[in-house]
This record gives sequence, C-alpha cells and structure tokens, in this order.
Amino acid sequence: MSALDVSIRAQIINLLLELKDTLGLSYIMISHDLGVVDSDREAVRYLGRIVESGHWREIFERPAHPYTRALIAAIPDPLRRAPLATAKGELPNPLAPPQGCAFSPRCPHAEAVCCSEPGPALETRGDGHAVRCWRAAEIAGELATAPA
Repeated sequence: MSALDVSIRAQIINLLLELKDTLGLSYIMISHDLGVVDSDREAVRYLGRIVESGHWREIFERPAHPYTRALIAAIPDPLRRAPLATAKGELPNPLAPPQGCAFSPRCPHAEAVCCSEPGPALETRGDGHAVRCWRAAEIAGELATAPA
C-alpha cells in the first residue's frame, strides 16, 4: 500500500474497516508501513518470526524490539525534515539465518548474548505485549527515560 496515493490508500483502509464492521469479518494486513496498519493487535515479524506483538498503542508508544523501533522511525512524517531512518546492513539469508537473534547483525543494541544459540524466546511483558529480545527491558527503559 505504500506506493498508493494517500487518498486512495485511505479509501482502501476505510473500505476494509467498513467491511469488517458490516460483515463481522476479520482480516490480516501485512505491511512494512506501520502507519497504514489499523488494528487492535499487531505483530511485527522479522525473517518469519514474531519479534513483538501486542496492542497497537503499546507497540507504538513503547516499542521494545529494535526492529519495531526501526519500522516506526521509517514512517514518513511531513513535518520532519530529516531523512527517513533505515536499519543498517543487509537482510540476512532467510535460508541460513544468523545464530541467536536474527536481527543481531543489523541491531544497534546487539551484544555477544544476542548472537548466542538459541535465540531469545517470545516473552510476555504485560497487558499482552510480547517481545523476542534479550535487551528488551533496557530498550524499553531508554524510551521511558528519554527526553521528550
């Protein structure tokens, strides 16, 4: 949907919401653009594995996985004049993923533990928010103490 005109994209999203409400349907939206995802629950996947899930507000306000933070930083903001953020490095080969956390080669927070075998488990943090990251508590803590 990111290649669509903003008004066309809004019309499609509104149509999906209308169909959901009118017909009592559910749908799964798959996108790299978290700005178009409109749901109560979201799941962020990296190399096919869920790295963070929960209520959309929790994910947007307190992202605890570095990949989620990178996706949020890449949402276009017409008021921001700085270039969009991108994750460093190349996407690993999904047929031969790195040991430990699959995002560790691109992660600004990676340490030796992140590259260990096996990778971190998907752990619930509260209110249904779950994250797969060895350093999730530290990353979430950075957000809580960051100046506004």
